[in-house]
Amino acid sequence: MEQVEQLQQEFIQNVSYRMDESLRMVKICLDKLPEDAIWKKPNSFTNSIGNLILHLCGNITQYGIASLEGLEDNRDRDKEFTMLEGYNKMELFQKLSETVAKAKLAFTNTPLRELLRKRSVQGFEFSGIGNMVHVVEHFSYHTGQIALWTKMLNDSDLGFYDGMDLNAKNEG
Repeated sequence: MEQVEQLQQEFIQNVSYRMDESLRMVKICLDKLPEDAIWKKPNSFTNSIGNLILHLCGNITQYGIASLEGLEDNRDRDKEFTMLEGYNKMELFQKLSETVAKAKLAFTNTPLRELLRKRSVQGFEFSGIGNMVHVVEHFSYHTGQIALWTKMLNDSDLGFYDGMDLNAKNEG
């Protein structure tokens, strides 16, 4: 059983790390943008950074908090995309940070049996582990969209990995 607990802990540490990485990148993007760019949409078929952050909060709450903790699902997904204002950069980042912190706590507190139990979220059947993987990949996907839109608005590199040698070879 000790190996199972180690595996569980290792998995939770890694999904938490990935969520922190996406949060760090979103913060860098927000810091590089003027306030009036947050609710700007590239075209009618895409979302603003503000919409994407609200969408991330809704999705992380639905999959990573409510589902794992057995809470009522109160998500209003359509509203995440129809809002045109209502939060400034700091408020959006605070909302996202708090949502990520709650999800990471939910991940940590989820017992093994709940990590393995299947449940229905948005009509999809996933285990608790499946929900966590969804949260991480969904967060990463939209972080990439936020990064691309930021690069397009600023015509500049974001410096996510400044000071790191990304050409370093694998060891061990």
